[in-house]
Amino acid sequence: MNSRIFSSRKFFAFSAVAFAVAAALSACDSTTTTGKTLTGVEFTDTPAPSTNADMVSATTTSSAIYHYSDGSSVEYPLSYNVLYKNTDTVGLSANEAARLYDVSGNALLDANGDPVVAETPDANTFLTVGGKHFLVTHYEYDWKLADNSGSPSRMPMSMTVTELSQNATSGALTAVAQSPVDFSGVAGLWIPCAGGPSPWNTHLGSEEDYDLYYVNSDGTPGTTASAGLTAMTQKYFNSATTANPYDYGYIPEVTVAADGSSSVVKHYSMGRGTWELTRVMPDNRTAYFGDDGTNVGLFMYVADTAADLSAGTLYAAKWTQTSADNGGAATLTWVKLGHATDAEVKALIDAGTVFTDIFDITTTVLTPDWAAQGYKAIRAGQSSTEYVRLKTGMEQAAAFLESRRYAAYLGATTEFNKMEGVAVNAEDKVVYLAMSYIDKGMKLDATGPVDDIQLAKINAGATYALTLSSGQNDTDTNPIDSAWVATAMSVPAALLGEDITVDALGNTSNPAKVANPDNLFFSDKMRTLFIGEDSGTHVNNFIWAYNVDTGKLSRILSQPSGAEATGLVVQENMNGHAYIGANNQHQGEWLSSMPTAVRDALIAEVTARDGVNSYGTLNYYLEANVGYIGGMPGL
Repeated sequence: MNSRIFSSRKFFAFSAVAFAVAAALSACDSTTTTGKTLTGVEFTDTPAPSTNADMVSATTTSSAIYHYSDGSSVEYPLSYNVLYKNTDTVGLSANEAARLYDVSGNALLDANGDPVVAETPDANTFLTVGGKHFLVTHYEYDWKLADNSGSPSRMPMSMTVTELSQNATSGALTAVAQSPVDFSGVAGLWIPCAGGPSPWNTHLGSEEDYDLYYVNSDGTPGTTASAGLTAMTQKYFNSATTANPYDYGYIPEVTVAADGSSSVVKHYSMGRGTWELTRVMPDNRTAYFGDDGTNVGLFMYVADTAADLSAGTLYAAKWTQTSADNGGAATLTWVKLGHATDAEVKALIDAGTVFTDIFDITTTVLTPDWAAQGYKAIRAGQSSTEYVRLKTGMEQAAAFLESRRYAAYLGATTEFNKMEGVAVNAEDKVVYLAMSYIDKGMKLDATGPVDDIQLAKINAGATYALTLSSGQNDTDTNPIDSAWVATAMSVPAALLGEDITVDALGNTSNPAKVANPDNLFFSDKMRTLFIGEDSGTHVNNFIWAYNVDTGKLSRILSQPSGAEATGLVVQENMNGHAYIGANNQHQGEWLSSMPTAVRDALIAEVTARDGVNSYGTLNYYLEANVGYIGGMPGL
């Protein structure tokens, strides 16, 4: 824990009317805060829900307490506010917010003729452009069709730009207009998971490319990938174009104009993987990724030019373990994969590059002289061992089209598991990294080609802190042109998950601690790391606030049972008000550990409250919230 209790920082002035409203909410005279220095923000705790009604609702009873330099404090009760549901129409839009579209902008219908509407709102970014306020939101995948059948092997996905109006007095936000982002110029969008704002007022998204990543030993797509490519070919391109796996798995950047229109590029030079998101450091050049999946890597990108991600150098980390305790600790060094521009990588894709142009590959155990034949044994993106051999002149293609395999090939560590959100604490030069499950490749395993990470399984996962330094060299002793290079990695004690024997509700990890962290966002002015859960171990997923100076961990929102906490972002000051973005997705994806009686009681609760559609499908399964936590003055 940092020895400081609170660091001194200024409280930005906001309108006298807003002061009066905030004071009324807190039963305090507004003059007690005028002109004073804000020294810290803390959050009170929302208990884990115990009633059926609360377990199937988004609930908060927390307050934000603002502390000032004279020892005074003001308490602001928080509230959860729904901007819209995925099934709502916003403004003049004729279609549901989370409706999915083909390459021509036609809305998709399922085999029954029903609209395909995703139940999975994910990332949010607040943007203010030309004096107007907008929210960019992801829709990650389609979980269920209206008839309660599973959606066929993924769908082409979507983002929306929503214009927001703001009540000048209360700060309440309202969705007033909305349009989908057009991805037809970049071959569509695949599984946009987490994302967030760039420092230069754009949105940085993701493509969590599970289905289109894996390759068989003969170079053909695996079973899941084949089905995914077929779905993209048929649903997005209407079979007029065959989907290319190398068109997906990148960081898309969305720019919003003052009229609400948007444009998008994919940053091919940032490499290809199952990206959760990328978070850019305060230099506007260095970025870290969350790489989701099994046997994944930790990647860093250093752009050539500030605020321009179209050209740069890609690195992957080597974990050298220093402790196996409490989630483990390590020093980090960096393997340079290569340098490229977006245009150079796109040219490789457009030239028809396929996997077998880049590598020879087999999963068959080779004769003892396989190393002499130029093959290397790796585990990258899957638990099985592959033997790969780089083909002559294909270094750049390997680095940017097969980033994870090439990282393992060059000796970087590809043993991380379910690596999720990323956040940066600029003042302390710390990056936070969510590891949803400490399992699989992170466990001690002498059967692998290498065994860099040797930890005990923690099903509840952990959030790691990475120390950032300047003056670092890569593993070939070449200088890394960044002052924001991660050199050490460990888990703050408060952010280590704890597995438990299943309790009466079905929790298999301690509900008083963070479990299976996913979304992360750090507020510099609050000195607080916000953590959203995607838990297979908590009956209700929570959003937590962790003050890095005091070490206090507070649960500030409980999401409906079965739903993941998504869309986490902090807008520190929008016309004198602060907001914490908070969505949910896949309500009712019940834990298998829940007792049947508990699940049935919750189903009865949502049946009575929300009803069913014409197929008898619970509306609870088909609906999801896009919203925010409000009630705080701007910082």
